[in-house]
Amino acid sequence: MKTHWIPKVEKYDGTQLKPLRAYLEFGLLGDSCLAWKGPCDISFEHMIDGEDLREQALIQGSMMLHLIVELFDQTLVSGVFFQRMIADHVRALIEERSSHKILLRRSGDDLYWGDKKLSISIATRSPNSVLIHFAVNISNEGTPVPTCALQDFGLEPEPFAIDLLERVTKEWESVREASWKVRPAF
Repeated sequence: MKTHWIPKVEKYDGTQLKPLRAYLEFGLLGDSCLAWKGPCDISFEHMIDGEDLREQALIQGSMMLHLIVELFDQTLVSGVFFQRMIADHVRALIEERSSHKILLRRSGDDLYWGDKKLSISIATRSPNSVLIHFAVNISNEGTPVPTCALQDFGLEPEPFAIDLLERVTKEWESVREASWKVRPAF
């Protein structure tokens, strides 16, 4: 998996969740993960999650750490499993790096600290890939629900993102290698 930290602040509005973005904009051909920080404001026109659309839920935040993963030759179900694995890596990283004793809980693909929501996420399919958007609050400002954020845990977004990109890459490579080394059952 190829990764790239985008150094500029970019607002996530849902249009970034599209096939081949990593290749066309950053030259990353194949499985990839992009990360950057920026505000979030997803219009209903670009909202992918049917539950959020039915509830007319606002998905907003003044500053978030965003990841977009693109995986080829995968099913949507495997993309959802990978999405949840990202959540587990985020949880582990925060619990390891925070100067406070933090216990986060994962519910599906979302992370919580008590009743405060830390993350948003969605997985979807394009004609040739699975796409995942996973984002973590950097700040609690501008969120429509009670939230927690990297700031609450004393964590800086860029070093956190770089470590997360490395962990996600290692996990994906390990999964791929595990699938290549098995003999067929007879």
